[in-house]
Amino acid sequence: MKQNVLAATLLISLVALAGCGETPGNRAASGALIGAGAGAVGGALLGNPLAGAAAGAVVGGAVGGFSSPSTIDLGKPVWER
Repeated sequence: MKQNVLAATLLISLVALAGCGETPGNRAASGALIGAGAGAVGGALLGNPLAGAAAGAVVGGAVGGFSSPSTIDLGKPVWER
């Protein structure tokens, strides 16, 4: 049960926030950072935060890189403001 809730939360957060940025590179970078943070939290709940962060970064980067700006666009990334 705990793993299902964790997986659903991670998936929703990655999809909702993967579109941060205007270019594929920006979305991949922000998705990787968001995924790493979410993965570290999820991994900590399961006993291995480093593995969770690595998995979250890979998934978040992929989701962010393959999304389009018209899907979700929250503006310029923090590092470009």
